[in-house]
Amino acid sequence: MQTGLTGFMNAVVCLCFVNSVILSQAADNMEGNVALSERPIRQSHSLCAGEKEYVHKRKQIVLHSLNTLEINCTADSVPHIALLASGGGQRAAVGLVGSLHQMEKEDLLDTLLYLGGVSGSTWSMASLYNDSQFSTNMDAAVSRLFDSPSVKLEQAVDWLGERAKEEHFSLADIWGVLTSAGIMKQMDLRCLSDEANRNATNPYPIYCAIEKHCFTQGPIEGKWFEISPHEAGFTELGLFIETSLLGSKFQNGTLLEKKKEMDMVKLQGILGCAISNEETLRDFVPQWLNVSGHLDSAAKEYLRVWIILDKVIALTRITVKDTTALMYLDKLQKILEDKVNHSKTESVEAESMEERKTLFNQWSQELLAAVETWSQSLDDGAFKTDVSFLINQVIPLIAEWKWGTTGNFLYRYQESSVPACLYSNERLQLIDAGLVINVPYPSFLGDKRDIDLIIAPEYSAGNMFETLTLARDYAAEMEKPFPEINDTILEDRDWPKDCYVLEGKEKEPTIIYMPLFNRRNCKDAEEFKAKMDEFSTFQRPFSQEKIKFVLETAKENVKNNKETLLKEINKAALRRHNKWKAGEP
Repeated sequence: MQTGLTGFMNAVVCLCFVNSVILSQAADNMEGNVALSERPIRQSHSLCAGEKEYVHKRKQIVLHSLNTLEINCTADSVPHIALLASGGGQRAAVGLVGSLHQMEKEDLLDTLLYLGGVSGSTWSMASLYNDSQFSTNMDAAVSRLFDSPSVKLEQAVDWLGERAKEEHFSLADIWGVLTSAGIMKQMDLRCLSDEANRNATNPYPIYCAIEKHCFTQGPIEGKWFEISPHEAGFTELGLFIETSLLGSKFQNGTLLEKKKEMDMVKLQGILGCAISNEETLRDFVPQWLNVSGHLDSAAKEYLRVWIILDKVIALTRITVKDTTALMYLDKLQKILEDKVNHSKTESVEAESMEERKTLFNQWSQELLAAVETWSQSLDDGAFKTDVSFLINQVIPLIAEWKWGTTGNFLYRYQESSVPACLYSNERLQLIDAGLVINVPYPSFLGDKRDIDLIIAPEYSAGNMFETLTLARDYAAEMEKPFPEINDTILEDRDWPKDCYVLEGKEKEPTIIYMPLFNRRNCKDAEEFKAKMDEFSTFQRPFSQEKIKFVLETAKENVKNNKETLLKEINKAALRRHNKWKAGEP
């Protein structure tokens, strides 16, 4: 037995040795037990430990589901099946709920390992995942679309007041609170990282955005950004941080200041803000305004003011029940419409650029002045206070056109793969991923998640099959496997079928592509176009009748194609089994 002095000396020697090892590891930049603040950035193209653990648990549920469906499968060969929901505003948000509701009824929902979304579909994902067991009770999710009590304007304004104090305040906050309160009827104040320790009752969620600097001037590798309960970061760069650190202050890979994680309200505003891209403004351009076919900077400034004010009024209406307040909002809507209609009478076709700029600037100022005069005319009270605050927050942000700003964890990060547009900016600008591809394919291609089968309900507007061809081109550029798209399929774009199967070979995933409007529910190409127009992305919030119609249409698509889904799920299970037999991971 050692003496006390000998034991003490040995302890000191051991302590010095341990400290020496730790310091050596830090100096050599090697893997080790280093504090999060010293090395918070993970560089890898593999799953993080948290996602890996969740997926392992989820596979037990998928296995049970497949056995219930009498699909042969073992614990070692559970297929990787992902449902990837497209964007498409409220149409996508409602459509996704309908698709999942019917999948639950057909005992298919628990075959999903992953659920990914962009743009409008992320609104309903955020709402769904507020329930840690939504997969077992989609009836409740459907009920919330119709029966949820409206969020009060005061509640939305209170939330906005807190966000306005923060460093990264932008129009995405305005958009998020109005979308949450006005469309989803829910102010979800939890954070995404709160889900990191949940059980695996639901498919693992992946929310997708793009980085605006790289979108406009950077390489493709810096564009796609994914956010899960465990990590947030750049898919192709393979650079990630814990989701709870998104928005914190970094420099050269070091965490300088931990900021409060954004809540789901703000996240919805970031993920579903297609109008943040000025090219999207073209969708709002009336013929009388864009006479030359060219949307110049002067016209853009006017459209910014007009569109945002119109959206703010429309979404605010849903948070208000008082008849006098609604009357005031109707009056403001009429004032703005009169201003816009008055502008139609003034010809801009023959104006020079300088004259056009002057004219558009005048129109913008008139719109803003009209709003200011209207707000001052309101009776004193809570409504006037709330609306005045909202307007005072919105107008300066319109001028800046700032969306989705948050802390950049790659600022001055010494890694050769980091694009200059990320390296040199202290802030990221995260915006709607649908501006690149309106389905979250990039996060699910390749070896990282190794997907066997993608179920892709298509709620997008615009050219049918465009999400497929864009994903194919993206995959080719990134050298990732993607199934062949037969040219004959593309000939159906004006009147598509309700289901297409793109068969994957070797490492290619199979894709089941299911357009919301199709030959089963539209008698011809003319009706298909009419439906797409009636349920367009950029319109005021849906009526209860429209919500029900989209919901039932999405459900019917799943019901009609149950046999195709089962057939491809079965093939995916066999494919995964063959991989396992061949010794592939």
